[in-house]
Amino acid sequence: MAQTASTHLRSYSYPDTKLFIDSRWREGAGGDWAQVKNPATGDTIGRVALAAPSDLEASVRAGKSAYETWSRVSAFDRALIMRRAADILRERVSEIAPLITMEQGKPIKEARSEVMFAAEVTDWFADEGRRTYGRAIPARGSDVSAIATMEPLGLIAGFTPWNYPLGQAIRKIAIALAAGCAIVIKVAEETPAAAAAMVQAFIDAGLPASTLQLVFGDPTQVSSHLISHPDVRGISFTGSTVVGRKLTAMAGQHLKRCVMELGGHAPAVVFADADLEAATETLAGDKFHNAGQACISPTRFLIEDAAHERFVERFSARAGAIQIGDGLDPQADMGPLANDRRVSALTALIDDAVAQGARLVTGGPATGKRGYFFHPTVLTDVPVHARIMNEEPFGPVAIINRFSTASEAIAEANRLPFALAAYGWSRDAAQIAFMQRHIRSGMLSINHNGLGLPEVPFGGIHDSGYGDEGGIEALREMMFSRFVSVRSQ
Repeated sequence: MAQTASTHLRSYSYPDTKLFIDSRWREGAGGDWAQVKNPATGDTIGRVALAAPSDLEASVRAGKSAYETWSRVSAFDRALIMRRAADILRERVSEIAPLITMEQGKPIKEARSEVMFAAEVTDWFADEGRRTYGRAIPARGSDVSAIATMEPLGLIAGFTPWNYPLGQAIRKIAIALAAGCAIVIKVAEETPAAAAAMVQAFIDAGLPASTLQLVFGDPTQVSSHLISHPDVRGISFTGSTVVGRKLTAMAGQHLKRCVMELGGHAPAVVFADADLEAATETLAGDKFHNAGQACISPTRFLIEDAAHERFVERFSARAGAIQIGDGLDPQADMGPLANDRRVSALTALIDDAVAQGARLVTGGPATGKRGYFFHPTVLTDVPVHARIMNEEPFGPVAIINRFSTASEAIAEANRLPFALAAYGWSRDAAQIAFMQRHIRSGMLSINHNGLGLPEVPFGGIHDSGYGDEGGIEALREMMFSRFVSVRSQ
């Protein structure tokens, strides 16, 4: 499990990032900046401007005015602009992908895929926005017409984390724009430049500038200002359950529509009859993609007794073969964690699990290395009371435990209140049906990974939040139903 040490990494420049408010890029009114670090080295590579309250007020004022204009643009014409933005993103993939890698750490091939995903999401919602159909309702009088239409909600405030700088933000941006809403998006300060480049692609495509605005700043200050503002009509947040609870409570005080895409701790149930080679390869790819820093990443692997040892052996070998290194190195399979906080948090969870009796098969912190690297890690025989069995690790750590009966596996899969994603593997139709009926999660994928596509629902239940960021359901989150009844005179 060697860390790559290529001396031929291509050098890229990383820009300072400004706010985009009221049709222009500008510094914060208070003159405050934050440092941006490269997680592969820990070095400062740039700065990001931080918004003052007056900047936030200006963004809402401009966004409200832009909504009045954008909401009256036909869905057909909105789609044309969004499709142009998607094309520009594809044209600029070689410029934007390195920004993602430098600020977030993921391998350049994953960063390129993220840019292409952003374009795909934009395309899909551009077209779906043309199909927000209403309906005619049979009236009770021959001289009465009754119709229900779908109307844009208004100005949206979006909040996204650092794990997918484009992938998270684009869901909120594309959905809002396709629905006819304007949006102020607050992206994580750790990963600002790629998001700024994406915003520029929309502006260059002809989007009325204030329809999409980008801010950075103190998370508490920004969220408090935007959520409580009377001109903001909807909230879309991706992040931890702890923060999601606070923002939901705040939005509830102001009767704001919310979409909350929160934390997970996804189970992966593998029966002994499953295709173990396919299960191992697919689940390992899912687990270590983006260094495990994904809300739908499989985390609690539940393997039937008869297959447990074989699965552990195969999966551990797959984990051990992964090359970690600077994401700009084409030989790197997995980059660093996004920040030093993740290294400390994962180390503490693993130490606790081992102290509770778990076995560390492979992995752990990449000690003595620059940057925030962490080896792909496998734990087995982890007791249910260990912290890592109850707290989302959000990193490249797989917990592989065993089960004897299907009911036992389902009980563990459903034990936690986090119910975003789940996975299952079996060749047996009865076992597949059993998992379909009994695993409780917002999303379930069996014998492959079919989650996260633009056209399918994306959201959780229980402590993993509510609302959707995919499929036709997502557009409805940013719209309201309006009923009109007219009697002819």
